[in-house]
Amino acid sequence: MFLRGTKRVKDGKEHHYWSVVENRRLHSGRTVQNTVLYLGEISDSQRASWCEAIEVFKGGAKVARPLKLFAASHVAAESVDATTSVRVDLSRFELRRPREWGASWLITELWRQLNLDEFWTPRLKRSRKGTNWLHVLMVLVTYRLLDPGSEWRLHRLWYERSALGDLLGGDFSLAQKNTLYRCLDKLLEHKEAFFSHLKQRWQDLFGAKYEVLLYDLTSTYFESSPPHVGEKRQYGYS
Repeated sequence: MFLRGTKRVKDGKEHHYWSVVENRRLHSGRTVQNTVLYLGEISDSQRASWCEAIEVFKGGAKVARPLKLFAASHVAAESVDATTSVRVDLSRFELRRPREWGASWLITELWRQLNLDEFWTPRLKRSRKGTNWLHVLMVLVTYRLLDPGSEWRLHRLWYERSALGDLLGGDFSLAQKNTLYRCLDKLLEHKEAFFSHLKQRWQDLFGAKYEVLLYDLTSTYFESSPPHVGEKRQYGYS
């Protein structure tokens, strides 16, 4: 890990923004940078403290003073009751990529039940650079079902906390933010065919029969002039 700075000029003034980043090596051998923590604008002393902390976490340096979780004003060492305190040997403490597994596995099973591989494989072929668009789409779908949010949040936090990389045999390249956005663009031309596929699969699985099929689009809403007194129209969510 290391600090990476970016410069931006705003209203004629130069601003410097900092992030803690790490290099990640992909299966292809290419190295990409993953943002671990965005710090924003910080002072020189804060930057020095962050550099020191990063070196300690990397195990590459020893500091002259102990690093504290809390300021002395919050917790005084003398006030800690030895009978209620627990000492932790940080040098022997390990936490190796804890991540959610069950829910992601369940979504991959649902994916197979809906024959989505059969539908998307001929439509989302690997790129010349080796990008597996089918797996990128599976990441987007799983994220949307389990913990919906922005693609930036998926890239920044969620993917590393899930077991999708293990389940799909992929690496961090599946969650690169630009790759996620490009994958969404590739889906639009197949929208109508995809709806037809889901409708047919629903009929096959449950023997469903209908005359009118209504489905919910959670991001769709209507706008109109304010309702008049006595009308059925009311303010509210779609």
